Amino acid sequence: MNLQPAPMKLINIDNGGTLTDICVIDGARVYRTKTVTTAYDLSKCLIDGLMKASRVIYGEDDLQRLLLSTDYIRYSTTQGTNALVERKGPNLGLILGGSLQAPALQTDAQSRSLFAALVGERVATLDVMVDETVLENSVTRAVTQLASSGASRIVIGVGNDAGGDIERRIKRILLRKFPQHLLGAVPILYSHEVVADGDDARRVWTALFNAFLHPAMERFLYNAEHKLREFKTRNPLLIFRNDGHSARVAKTIAVKTYSSGPRGGAEGSKALAAHYGFEHLLSMDVGGTTTDIIEVRDGAIRAQRHGKVENVTTSFALCDVESHGVGGSSIIRADNGVITVGPQSVGSAPGPACFGFGGTEATITDAFLVGGLLDPASYFGGELKIDAPRARAAVEERIAKPLGLSVEAAAAAMEQAWVGKIAGAMKNYTKISPQTTLAAFGGAGPFVVCKVAEATGITRVMIPGLAAVFSAFGIGFSDIAHEYSAPLATRDSAGLKAARSALIERARHGMFAEGSDLADCVLHYRLQGSDGDERALVANDDVLPADLKTGAELSLVLQAVKPIQHASISGDFKGSTQAATSTDKRALHIDGALSSVPVYRVEEQVAGASAAGPAVLEEAFFTCRIDAGWRFRINAAGDILLSHEERSA
Repeated sequence: MNLQPAPMKLINIDNGGTLTDICVIDGARVYRTKTVTTAYDLSKCLIDGLMKASRVIYGEDDLQRLLLSTDYIRYSTTQGTNALVERKGPNLGLILGGSLQAPALQTDAQSRSLFAALVGERVATLDVMVDETVLENSVTRAVTQLASSGASRIVIGVGNDAGGDIERRIKRILLRKFPQHLLGAVPILYSHEVVADGDDARRVWTALFNAFLHPAMERFLYNAEHKLREFKTRNPLLIFRNDGHSARVAKTIAVKTYSSGPRGGAEGSKALAAHYGFEHLLSMDVGGTTTDIIEVRDGAIRAQRHGKVENVTTSFALCDVESHGVGGSSIIRADNGVITVGPQSVGSAPGPACFGFGGTEATITDAFLVGGLLDPASYFGGELKIDAPRARAAVEERIAKPLGLSVEAAAAAMEQAWVGKIAGAMKNYTKISPQTTLAAFGGAGPFVVCKVAEATGITRVMIPGLAAVFSAFGIGFSDIAHEYSAPLATRDSAGLKAARSALIERARHGMFAEGSDLADCVLHYRLQGSDGDERALVANDDVLPADLKTGAELSLVLQAVKPIQHASISGDFKGSTQAATSTDKRALHIDGALSSVPVYRVEEQVAGASAAGPAVLEEAFFTCRIDAGWRFRINAAGDILLSHEERSA
């Protein structure tokens, strides 16, 4: 008898700058909810969101029952991405030595700007080819000077082939001179401990990013794990990483949390493209602070072997997500007669002016409320009462008066600037073709997606039924995994075999810490050359490929994956359509005129429901304006396909 494993209950959480999304997958059932992100204590919105999820599932608050019945809790966050976008983090100090000096880290305008924001003038350069006494004096003086100049964390990076050994030598000195148990000891990070990479600049940049992200991530994630343990959760909290896999907090480095939220959207987009057969799927995940642009082409997520953070190359592979500071809570201003959007965001506190939490800046959420797209009674499932007069006052003060416009015209101009920034970023990111489908998700993704599609020349748009929590849903396609790397001591079968044996032992210990036996894991091997050559290897094949270039240093990489049950996608757009049902009208400002349009509530539609714009399509956690010339169709899974009738005909 072939017994199928019992369905797992999986909780996926995507923490954004404004809202935190919770998606509970229980076999074929999917429950979802949202809560306002509490930036002052991120663990609060985590527990609040889980409590709301228990209420959705059981009809009452029963967090204990929910957590005790859950197999895995996976968590992702855009906090790291947002911190870099808004430049909010610790002051870093940098000590360089060997062949590496500061100019090597600042080779273009982007890296110079980022270096100035993260490090600035807090840089010291050492002569490391000296005796112990001289080195001890110089490194002690450097740390003291950097700390005095405001550095709250220090990164040490030494160039040349012996850089790792010299960094370990410096570490021994500093542990004697500045014991970590003393109050006020400045945390020091050594680049070789973050990643083994022969490219010195790339390795040090990776260490700088890790140091910048570490304090906030460590403080919150461990606090969240401790709170969950109070409820006797069955397994430790898992962190969804930017490589598409998950691991325990204690086994995750901070830089791996960067863009982990968008990677959830990328995994969901990949599954969406595979299910519906989209050849080229371009996704826009619009949250409160950022718009994250993702591409799936021919079934593969666009990625980089050496991923870039704000166009600065790092040592780790990254999904090629472009994050732009434009979201539902991005601050919109009129500067010298020009409307600017972001990158600063009001987040959830104080939030857009219409939230009524004390915000006075104008955002696109305020503009859509002024324009009539948002209904104060139904916004955010009716749980967040938004204030139209406050929104109007913010738009008038920040945009209308400086530009000499009416409030309605100012709101329309804000929309045009907001759409233009997203559309421009998408066109710079990839080539749009007739085969391109645009997927819009995130709380603000569907708002005016028809206008974004028109601005980019796209005629087909997909809004997933779980659009409002789609990145959280996408986390449901991840497994528990770790990757290990070791250089080949010799370029032959013996060197390959020795590296494989060492990696298996490391993987055995690493996966044991995740509560998994290596025998239950799937092992993937690949060979990496210092020349950029990379290829997969058969698991037990100890013969090197014959066509390897001579002279390149070789490393063996082992990825150990513990599979867990995945989410699933169903539904199609075959069969007949029928007229969608509308029981309400809404007054919208469209092209300078006030128009009354039908409102279609997603939850009230049947499979095959379809209607043409202009109209409003709305569900508990998102609102979409269907513009003239566009038609929507909803399938049995709740997924929504928008088509431009004239241009796609």
